[in-house]
Amino acid sequence: MSIKQIQETIASNREKVVTHPLYAELQTLEDVRTFMQYHVYAVWDFMSLLKGLQQQLTCVNVPWVPVGSAATRYLINEIVTGEESDVDKEGNRCSHFELYERAMQQAGADSGPIEAIIADIKAGQSIQSILGKSPLPEAVKGFLGFTFEVIATGKAHIMAAVFTFGREDLIPDMFLALVKDLDQKFPGKLDTFIYYLERHIEVDGDHHSQLAMQMVNELCGDDKNKWQEAAEYARLSLHWRHELWSGILNEKVIL
Repeated sequence: MSIKQIQETIASNREKVVTHPLYAELQTLEDVRTFMQYHVYAVWDFMSLLKGLQQQLTCVNVPWVPVGSAATRYLINEIVTGEESDVDKEGNRCSHFELYERAMQQAGADSGPIEAIIADIKAGQSIQSILGKSPLPEAVKGFLGFTFEVIATGKAHIMAAVFTFGREDLIPDMFLALVKDLDQKFPGKLDTFIYYLERHIEVDGDHHSQLAMQMVNELCGDDKNKWQEAAEYARLSLHWRHELWSGILNEKVIL
């Protein structure tokens, strides 16, 4: 199997996410706030998946010893640098997650639940216990549960496949155009979110996507079983992203 074959295998799943009916229903500032209150978990667990990969592919202990190949170390460290310490609109260093939190605050979206999770983790609680007691929507719990199950496998090729094919650019141009239109109607509410989306498309959807595909190729190598597992987990990751989007749509219908 190859990268191209994985892309062909997951093509229909990816299409379902990109063409999800949710996008056409996001018409107001309140709709975008609801979207952000769900999507922030995808931004956060993306960072967790990234750090899980870094732990698998590099040495993060002291004393240091060489781990894996220099090629995969380079690929993951390059992505970590961009995701964990990018720049905001003013050129100040920040992670993409911290940038997203700022966008939520500016838009008036409720960041309380994700901040509570971060506080619980800092206090030493496990993600499993947090999800078990959390009042989060089921779509969010399922999405996060899948990601942390993937990390718990300790299999770098599976983690890399989910990172690469379940997290590449899945937000269509129509959504960015809608947000820009709302920004004109509600000045000072969405410009940070627009910057995040544009930065995401520029960095994650282009440069980092290419690096991530190289990483999957390196990790699967000539092992047919690894390629098959990579394809299956990539498919599952898109299934759970679709479920997350459906959760947002259902909440919007209820509201």
